[in-house]
Amino acid sequence: MSKLFSPFALRDLTLRNRAIVAPMCQYSAIDGLANDWHFAHLSRFALGGFSLVLLEATGVSPEARISYADLGLWKDEQIAPLKRIVDFLHSQHTAAGIQLAHAGRKASTSVGFHKGLDPASVGYEHWTPVAPSAIAHSDNADFQTPTALDEAGLKHVVTSFVDATKRADAAGFDTVEIHAAHGYLLNQFLSPLANKRTDNYGGSRENRMRLPLEVVEAVRAAWPEGKPLLVRISTSDNAEGGWQVEDSVVFAKALKTLGVDLVHCSSGGFAEGTIKPEPLYQVAFAKGVRDGAKIATAAVGLISTPEDAEEIIASGEADVVAFARAALDDPNWALHAQQVLDASAQDYSLWPAQAGARIKDRDRVLHIRGFATV
Repeated sequence: MSKLFSPFALRDLTLRNRAIVAPMCQYSAIDGLANDWHFAHLSRFALGGFSLVLLEATGVSPEARISYADLGLWKDEQIAPLKRIVDFLHSQHTAAGIQLAHAGRKASTSVGFHKGLDPASVGYEHWTPVAPSAIAHSDNADFQTPTALDEAGLKHVVTSFVDATKRADAAGFDTVEIHAAHGYLLNQFLSPLANKRTDNYGGSRENRMRLPLEVVEAVRAAWPEGKPLLVRISTSDNAEGGWQVEDSVVFAKALKTLGVDLVHCSSGGFAEGTIKPEPLYQVAFAKGVRDGAKIATAAVGLISTPEDAEEIIASGEADVVAFARAALDDPNWALHAQQVLDASAQDYSLWPAQAGARIKDRDRVLHIRGFATV
């Protein structure tokens, strides 16, 4: 049996395999409410054999959204449409997770594919973002100069994450992932590229870690003990003078102490960062954090082939492999990968009951996959 398709346990949750779907913003909500697009988009990954589907960056407050079209969990009315999605994922033996996020200075941006549409029809809103410091992300016109968070604002951030966490539990999610990557608010506090504060939340690495760790501690306390907690990080800013891998190892050790179960290892997010995207370009980040902090990790970023994903797990570079664009391209990626990695097993149990036997019969008649030599 392949390592990729072996079970993986986190607290009381056991994933049926180690192929998961990473959060992918759809920019298709109005007032933060999930709709039929989100249901169809996410459900196909459960039908496609993935063990865990992580919903897109979901604003913990209205001002926390990357755009006006993001999902949200700042009010109770947003619970029911998410629960509908969760219930369907569960019906297909797939775990459901949600990424709770605050965009910070990268909030209130436009949605490219909405250009030319009636603003009212897409729920257009505009607001002034908040951040560690009153410094814009870049000189791109889509980014504003934010308001630096004061003491009350910092407390509001923590409270918003906690309240959204409780709503996530009410919706039935199996796991929460705190978004501390890609140049968004918590990543902004971590990075000296964005955090120019001179109080207890800026300056030293310990101070810059303070708010993210306060959020994690509060969320862990609000989240059921038996449910795992994930954190997504930018392992490196990929920029001189920015956050580095060694900083992430220290941060991951602190996360582990607070009860985080897995670190999802991405990178970048700041205008100063430069890295050449290529196949497997972030896998070393997952291995570095896993080895350095002795914590489970997810590898993500242009991982496409079953053989590469299998090697990542088999070699101990990460504990799970997360797919985004590869899953968009092929929502049945996990089903197809199992046939490649376990072709001789003739095992179609990962397929939905309505399809598995029919696909098996087709493959037998055509002498393909596990029937190629029969």
